Amino acid sequence: MRPQTVSLLRSPGTHEPLRLVTEIGATVASQEVLVSVSSGESFAIREGIPVLYDETQLVGLDKQYQGFYRRVAGVYDVFIQVWAWVRCGGERQLRTQYLSELEIQPGHRVLEVSVGTGGNLHYLPPHAEYYGLDLSWAMLNQCQRNLKRWGREAELIFGNAEDLPFQDEVFDVVFHMGGINVFNDRAKAMSEMVRVARPGTRIVIVDETSKAVREVQRIPGVKRRLGQYPERFAAPVSLVPPGVTDVAVRDIIHSEMYCLTFRTPERPPRVEDTAFEMQLA
Repeated sequence: MRPQTVSLLRSPGTHEPLRLVTEIGATVASQEVLVSVSSGESFAIREGIPVLYDETQLVGLDKQYQGFYRRVAGVYDVFIQVWAWVRCGGERQLRTQYLSELEIQPGHRVLEVSVGTGGNLHYLPPHAEYYGLDLSWAMLNQCQRNLKRWGREAELIFGNAEDLPFQDEVFDVVFHMGGINVFNDRAKAMSEMVRVARPGTRIVIVDETSKAVREVQRIPGVKRRLGQYPERFAAPVSLVPPGVTDVAVRDIIHSEMYCLTFRTPERPPRVEDTAFEMQLA
């Protein structure tokens, strides 16, 4: 793992810094692990992906939908391609409707929460530094394969959106597309996105509306799965974290998706900076 990536990562729950350690076993080859600087708790790195969440702790909707994405990972990209063609004439046209909201500049550090198979990364400019987090190992594996096929790079992390394993205020762009409707704690997930974003960062959150659910209820199992939570298929404006600004919602993709945007609070000026400005005046 790159040293700059390790420096951004934090232990889930405690948010303690981590360090990269090479373990030498008696019966197995040496392997790298991440170790909490304070507690000594260690986290595995599997196939180049840090494992920063304990799957045995999954409950509720998070557990239910992790199993769902494990089953559909192999056909997910094909489904999206077909849906995009039917709705918008192609995947680029569909994804541009929300990716255009991102304020990516050269050298920016960009986090996609629930990166899935990486479809969005394929259409983003190559001049930024990308990170993708997901709670589905099968989807992350597919994302790895896609990135290699596309000749793109991104640091992938296995983790929970409701407890992002990152340092505070380190990302210039944070976005999420698809999944937050069925998170256990949507408000906590949005608060975590704000926590890891720099002051003044625009957050972009996209997911399905009730219209989209009605459209796909003919698919076997979908009505039973999604029909349980009709109130969740709308932009969670009432759950946005306190202090954020520029809250806005618009319907996209023929009103089958919503695009919720808001900006993280600006950091108040430091006392010493204010004093210095007064001296200059």
